[in-house]
Amino acid sequence: MGFRIQPENRPADMFHSVLDGTQPAVLTPAFLDGIRKIFGDASVITDPDSLLVYDCDGYTVEKNRPDVVVFPTTTEQVVAIVRLCQQHSVPFVPRGAGTSLAGGCLPVGGGVMISLTKMKRILEINIRDRYAIVEPGLVNVHLTQALKGTGHHYAPDPSSQGACTIGGNFATNSGGPHTLKYGVTVNHILGAEVVLPDGTLTRLGGPTEDTPGYDFTGLFVGSEGTFGVCTRVWVRLTRDPESYRTLLGIFNSIQDATQAISAIIGAGIVPAALELMDGGIIGAVEEAFHFGFPLDAAAVLLMEVDGLEVAVDGEARQMIDLCTRHGAREVRTANTPKERQLLWKCRKQAFGAIGRLASSFCTQDGVVPRTRLPEILEFIQEVSARHNLRIVNVFHAGDGNIHPILLFDERDPDQIRRVLLASDEILGRCIDLGGSVTGEHGIGVEKLSFMSRLFTETDLAVMGEIRDVFNPTQLCSPKKMLPTSGGCGTEHIERTTPSRRAM
Repeated sequence: MGFRIQPENRPADMFHSVLDGTQPAVLTPAFLDGIRKIFGDASVITDPDSLLVYDCDGYTVEKNRPDVVVFPTTTEQVVAIVRLCQQHSVPFVPRGAGTSLAGGCLPVGGGVMISLTKMKRILEINIRDRYAIVEPGLVNVHLTQALKGTGHHYAPDPSSQGACTIGGNFATNSGGPHTLKYGVTVNHILGAEVVLPDGTLTRLGGPTEDTPGYDFTGLFVGSEGTFGVCTRVWVRLTRDPESYRTLLGIFNSIQDATQAISAIIGAGIVPAALELMDGGIIGAVEEAFHFGFPLDAAAVLLMEVDGLEVAVDGEARQMIDLCTRHGAREVRTANTPKERQLLWKCRKQAFGAIGRLASSFCTQDGVVPRTRLPEILEFIQEVSARHNLRIVNVFHAGDGNIHPILLFDERDPDQIRRVLLASDEILGRCIDLGGSVTGEHGIGVEKLSFMSRLFTETDLAVMGEIRDVFNPTQLCSPKKMLPTSGGCGTEHIERTTPSRRAM
């Protein structure tokens, strides 16, 4: 979206920035000398213009420059910079590729940003024991490419896998199209090496399938950088399926498509993926990739089953029958690996094609039970009409993870206001339908105000106490994930819910 909402553009007493009232970090000459001793000059950025690149992630409503960006290449350097920040009471935040859509690596209070992009090695691939050891800055798809020909793959495949990093996936417990069958990131993490906020280096789990005691690995996955800085990850490798069948159902209404989704799941089929794109996305994707999508369709449903050759044909035929019974006017089959690859390219790069529809857009990340998909989509259409905004949809339909995309012009303050209100209503409705405000993007700073609707005061208090065990000074990723988060080493903020102020 590329903008920061200025105070004069916000309705009075309605939207408050997480940055409001935050005191800037104080970097003393001794602290800066310490940074140079650790990194030298080549791996440090302090120039104000260069720092602008790091003032936000994919959530561009809130922006704030860090004071320093450092680029460690070793675990030892991460330990050293974390200890230095604690010694001088300077906030710090880890960052991967910056593809987060919830402000997870927003440098609230400035301070130090620890960019892990140079820690991108694959340290080991062990096919026999089905695991790999990677550094956090490794781009997700680079692991996929390294495993080609081995008969194995790393299952989590976020739509941004060509840019997002394993460390970022670890932080937000990312999903992706194939999580319906294979699960989200936490289901594929065996262990991690983590630098705790006090500079202690610790190892969680390891290459074995299970370890005794509490599941600290599972606790850290999805903690959004509030428990420390991940420096190494043990990931589970999954055997490649013997066969695939990839189908494209074409529907004249979104309601028919969502009913087909419920019917497929209700029939006991567990597809590898069920992805829906509505008419607005179809037009943008077709203009970008020329696959042959019908421009008059209201929705297309990308379906994939995988497994043994003897099983996938029967499941594919059953899905074709169910789609036809629920209004599909046509179901196409990808007959070659090239056609399958192009179909998935269209889906995973759909967000990149949105620029053809509007100069600015906001992507939301709600979740509802699968059976409530028709209701939430009907509600999104009502919101679109009520706020006079164009909203297009692409989502992981099989697990109820919706991604409505609100299109607007950031130069118009009134459109910004309407986008904020519409986003708020959509996410609130997801909660009302028994769902959640995030399926894979995380809470970050974007959705802090919804946490008290999702959890009780006791729940939030317990979460805060767990965070304080690992991060008592709250210098590590301050003001993230919990509305009770304090700021930048100062006193904790009051345990009240901030007003909704962002997308």
